Amino acid sequence: MTPAVTSTLSSDLSNWDPENEATWDSRLAWRTLWITTYCMLLGFATWYLVSAIAPRLNDIGYDLTQEQLYWLVAVPGLAGGLLRLVFMFLPPLIGTRALVAMSSALLLLPMLGWTLAARDTSTPYWVLLALAFAAGVGGGSFSGLMASTSYFFPKRLAGTALGLQAGLGNFGIGLIQVLTPWIVGFGLLGTAALTPQSTAEGQFVWLHNGGLVLVPWVLLAVGLSLFYLRRVPIKANFRQQTDIFRIKHTWIMTAIYLMSFGAFSGLAAQMGLMILSIYGDFENAPDPLAFAFIGPAMGALVRAGAGPLCDKWGGAIFTFIGGVGMTVGTVITIFFLRPTSVDQFWGFLIGMLIIFFFAGLANAGTFKQMPMIFPKRQAGGAIGWTAAIAAFGPFIVGMALTAVSPTAFFIGCAVWCAFCTGLAWFFYARPGAPNPG
Repeated sequence: MTPAVTSTLSSDLSNWDPENEATWDSRLAWRTLWITTYCMLLGFATWYLVSAIAPRLNDIGYDLTQEQLYWLVAVPGLAGGLLRLVFMFLPPLIGTRALVAMSSALLLLPMLGWTLAARDTSTPYWVLLALAFAAGVGGGSFSGLMASTSYFFPKRLAGTALGLQAGLGNFGIGLIQVLTPWIVGFGLLGTAALTPQSTAEGQFVWLHNGGLVLVPWVLLAVGLSLFYLRRVPIKANFRQQTDIFRIKHTWIMTAIYLMSFGAFSGLAAQMGLMILSIYGDFENAPDPLAFAFIGPAMGALVRAGAGPLCDKWGGAIFTFIGGVGMTVGTVITIFFLRPTSVDQFWGFLIGMLIIFFFAGLANAGTFKQMPMIFPKRQAGGAIGWTAAIAAFGPFIVGMALTAVSPTAFFIGCAVWCAFCTGLAWFFYARPGAPNPG
């Protein structure tokens, strides 16, 4: 029988060390994980709010071109990436409680802003772009929340904890994309004064509900953060945190995570518009909002479920397998981008689902690797940095689809996935790799 470990953890957490059972509080760690995961889910839902609303804007009276719609959906990705470059430095500077409460409160700006914009079709396009940028705070906070959570868990549980947080947090993408088509069909309780919008066909829609429905849950997130989260004693100024850029693994993992989460986030943001532009001219064309959420939701669940597997067998092999699967899925999708029949949509959907499934595996693998490759504080910085660069995925994908054909874009994606999969194999997954993670 193993003797119980006597706790010597100080009440102010000044000697916090997850690698030592005597100076680690598992209850605090798991409580922090669940609260920050809840906040992250709301953040991702806000980040992708524009992608759920944009396909319906012209239905309620806006007159936006296809390019303007792509820009609207791409801008939150640009904002998310830029804001992650800020949030990645915040955990050692302001601590978990202040970080999570502040990032949650900031979600109210895009939610209320899009509520008003959906009710006023005379809103200038530049205002819509500004509100799209504001939605990026939901994606930007990821780098802070993930880095912060990595401080709370020992390496042996890093895959499980970060896999659950990122996976369930990513589920916010699917949540807002499946919730919006349903919630815009009726008035919310207590909002009778907010009259619906009318489509060209004379149907009523409450498109403003897309942002409004999440407001009470965000207020709850702020309260939970302030009352139940604490700060652990990991501190570093801005200059100290830049030491990660002198480590080669920072750049290798950045490239690999740009492949996995960059593609995941970018395709998740643009999938509705891709369905509309590629298959929208056919009779009985598929409804973009009925299918756009499936891939992101599946990939998020795969990421959450793969975390414990990564703890058991290591993250490197899952990163490699994920890269191989993403390459295959991308190649399959290429054959269904110039359809001659609406029936080819199912081939397109299968190819996309393969990409999302294996992106979930690769995302789980990379976030298990980083706490193993880097020391604790540097691991948080590396997680924040790689997540920041990968967050540009929605912007990169959106801009690429306005500049080149979908076929050319997916060919480029296949080449990039193959290259990054090679990096994952050579540096981490092959037998005898020096630092497999």
